[in-house]
Amino acid sequence: MVLLERLRHPNVLQLYGYCYQDSEDIPDTLTTITELGAPVEMIQLLQTSWEDRFRICLSLGRLLHHLAHSPLGSVTLLDFRPRQFVLVDGELKVTDLDDARVEETPCASSADCILEFPARNFTLPCSAQGWCEGMNEKRNLYNAYRFFFTYLLPHSAPPSLRPLLDSIVNATGELTWGVDETLAQLEKVLHLYRSGQYLQNSTVGSRAEYQHLPESTIPQEDYRCWPSYHHGSCLLSVFNVAEAVDVCESHAQCQAFVVTNQTTWTGRQLVFFKTGWSQVVPDPNKTTYVRASG
Repeated sequence: MVLLERLRHPNVLQLYGYCYQDSEDIPDTLTTITELGAPVEMIQLLQTSWEDRFRICLSLGRLLHHLAHSPLGSVTLLDFRPRQFVLVDGELKVTDLDDARVEETPCASSADCILEFPARNFTLPCSAQGWCEGMNEKRNLYNAYRFFFTYLLPHSAPPSLRPLLDSIVNATGELTWGVDETLAQLEKVLHLYRSGQYLQNSTVGSRAEYQHLPESTIPQEDYRCWPSYHHGSCLLSVFNVAEAVDVCESHAQCQAFVVTNQTTWTGRQLVFFKTGWSQVVPDPNKTTYVRASG
């Protein structure tokens, strides 16, 4: 409870309050009231959009940066399994700080600074002050790699972002970066994605012409794609209409798409992709684009 209060951050579960009870029925009981989050289910996360999976990795990068530079010093989470985290409105938050440790490991030489994991070990330097340099930070970072980054970051990402994402995964897997550089690179990915700059490197062939039908939608003629924001249809996020055209051109069954007024956490528009446009109906909150004949 004290750690939740001292380590307040958007990616630490918010502590709303607490109460102490001491009665005959309930002796010496401390109850904490926190915000409610959903458990992290990795199998479900692997089926979500890359944009949502990237948000979780970015949340984790921001959390690790906060823990490395916290008011208490560098904090390490000895138990880093996904069950120690929850999702609140798409943001990853640590909820269990019972196994958090603030003290760095004392050492006489680098032989005392071995960071052990099931798959491999790392030897860190021993500082002149007799502490293993960055052990708390590096433990958090490698755990983020093995439990989250390696599964969530690269898969189904925009092709032009893959080299940068691969470098993040490789650098955290080898511990060649600290949390500062890792977060800086994750924020760079966010900027490229949110601003649409990642589209500049995509090669676009000759596009078909699409007719613009304002304030309309296509209620049926859906098809499924993966990953989609809707299980029964193909609902994806795009930066602009040009990207929506590219997506439609890349799907053999796509003949039209409907731009909604809904956006994702990065501000990208949600778009339904359709197999045809035999029935177009009015809708003031949507815009339809249909492939021109010929």
